[in-house]
Amino acid sequence: MSALLLLFVCLILGVLVARFAKPPAGIVPGINWWVLNVALAALVLELIPKLKFDAQLWFPVAAMWLTFGGAWLLFGLLGPRMGWSRQRTGALILVCGLGNTAYMGYPMIQALHGKAGLALAVVADQLGAFPVLASAGIVVASIYSGRTPQPRLMLRRILSFPPFLALLLGIVVGRLGGWPSWLDGVFAPIGATLTPLALFSVGLQFKFHPGQRQFGAASWGLGWKLLAAPLLCWLLGTVAGVGGLVLTVGVLQAAMAPMVSAAILADEYGLEPTLANTVLGAGIVLSLLTVPLGNLLIGGVAP
Repeated sequence: MSALLLLFVCLILGVLVARFAKPPAGIVPGINWWVLNVALAALVLELIPKLKFDAQLWFPVAAMWLTFGGAWLLFGLLGPRMGWSRQRTGALILVCGLGNTAYMGYPMIQALHGKAGLALAVVADQLGAFPVLASAGIVVASIYSGRTPQPRLMLRRILSFPPFLALLLGIVVGRLGGWPSWLDGVFAPIGATLTPLALFSVGLQFKFHPGQRQFGAASWGLGWKLLAAPLLCWLLGTVAGVGGLVLTVGVLQAAMAPMVSAAILADEYGLEPTLANTVLGAGIVLSLLTVPLGNLLIGGVAP
């Protein structure tokens, strides 16, 4: 309960600071830079060498691709029938196909399932959600904005992302027996800064300005992201014989709120930014309820 309370407190602090205080210019990019390039990389370096790899680890990764692919198929077919513009369709594919598996996912999974669950959340994020964003996400953004995808740029984004490089290094170190004890204790304190700063940053960026013309599209998008996608992933895992914590974390990561970076990408490519931010804000609030509820429904038990 205290871990979940920390999530609410940090998120609300961010909202209050953005609303009533005068935070210095550039605070959000600065926090995000630290979280993504330093705290996240340190967390990966701490957890991945200790992770026991088994045959079921394909599932958290596949769940991220299934969530995005399902969104692309659903909204690609639904958009023309609903009379949506290509920009609206592209925005929904991005923000409702990509989950907030780092900023929201890491803190919530850790609160619900401790370090063991957090290590699996890292796998889902770094081998699933992030490569999807840097590859298929860029392709969708380019197609629906009328631009041409650039494979070289996508590959550069993946190979130059510090947490992804930390993931590869962590796998090698784990195979070699782990970090020496004097170094192992360095990563945890740095990685511990991720949870409060990430949620504080989300709160600082929180926007929710629903318009009457956005309600229908936002409902379809959040219905997929928070309900249908995790249910489909649960069915896939169950049929494939995946169980235990691997199944739980994979499903919960699929159930996370829309990704902040996906909304930024939609804005960058001119894909109805107001709708993207509305879905993002509503999804963050709703996921604080739907993710713990989903955890109970699939039998997840907090440590």
